[in-house]
Amino acid sequence: MESELAVIKLKPIEATPESFKEFGQVIEASPDGEEFGPTDAQLDLSKGIPRFYIMNLQNRPLKFSTITHHASVTQCLGSIGGHVWYLGIAKPSLVDSEEVKNEKGKIAVQSRCGHFYVPPAIDNVHVFRIAGPKFIKLNRGTWHAGPLFKADAMDFYNLELSNTN
Repeated sequence: MESELAVIKLKPIEATPESFKEFGQVIEASPDGEEFGPTDAQLDLSKGIPRFYIMNLQNRPLKFSTITHHASVTQCLGSIGGHVWYLGIAKPSLVDSEEVKNEKGKIAVQSRCGHFYVPPAIDNVHVFRIAGPKFIKLNRGTWHAGPLFKADAMDFYNLELSNTN
């Protein structure tokens, strides 16, 4: 039996600290010398070796058909130059093995890495527009598709773990 594909158009939401808080953080410039606080990226890089690099992406049009998550790490992304880009997002849906066994009705999947998750429903996927000198910190397990952009190519700062991919 063939499954039908549907095209769903999503209106982008401007990424602000308030609009993005369920998925992670929007990090904007702060004065030099300011003490560490809640507007700084709250990172979890404890499960491996951090990797910070410049990621060159090409031909990432404003559409996606798959979405992924990183169960062991927060991730930070930001365009070099503050150019406009987009990110498909859904809330984390990691579940522990006890929840999988005890709760009926959940359709949990075990990843190749061993963790369990519930795939996000299409209705729970949002698209955020990120513009200017800021970056996005994704909470551990946050579903994401992209970065997506209109240009032919863009460079991004990326902070994740060395074995994330």
